[in-house]
Amino acid sequence: MAFACDLCGKKHQTGNNVSHANNKTKRVFNPNLQRVKALVNGSALRIRVCTRCLRSGLVKKAV
Repeated sequence: MAFACDLCGKKHQTGNNVSHANNKTKRVFNPNLQRVKALVNGSALRIRVCTRCLRSGLVKKAV
């Protein structure tokens, strides 16, 4: 399973670390994923969801 949100598909992005001397090295920005027990098609599943989807109410949590 890839390191991506199961709802919106948000995944890692690449960029640069930039030092004070303007040296650039590659780095990765990972999404803030949480494992949540949610209702998917009427059954409770553990899915990886980004916090933006959680905050916006796209996830129906299972009890």
